[in-house]
Amino acid sequence: MKFLLSLHINPAVLDALTDEEKGAIGDGHSKFIEAVKKSGELITTQALVDPSQAAVVSVRNGQPVVTDGPFLESKEYLGGFYLIDCENKERAIALASQIPDATIAGLGVEVRQVIFADGQLEA
Repeated sequence: MKFLLSLHINPAVLDALTDEEKGAIGDGHSKFIEAVKKSGELITTQALVDPSQAAVVSVRNGQPVVTDGPFLESKEYLGGFYLIDCENKERAIALASQIPDATIAGLGVEVRQVIFADGQLEA
């Protein structure tokens, strides 16, 4: 079963951390990546730029309309993700609990099963 582990970031929470705490997050992600690669459960991981560098595209009257910045005004945003393939939701939750963001109040890791990929519905 495939799961998306979404990392929800709150810049105010990150700004309040010490340099040592921020370094621990980076080290924790490195260790997590190494572990899920070794177990064969990691498909891919990606980090995203700050939403201030995003663009939102919509089409109105057949013409694209581009707005700079995030889609929604929110204090939290999607900072990155891990796509994993593991036995079940319980294992996905166990893996998500190993991501350092899950230990910091104001940050979080969302676990969602993938139901569609590459033109195939997941069973």
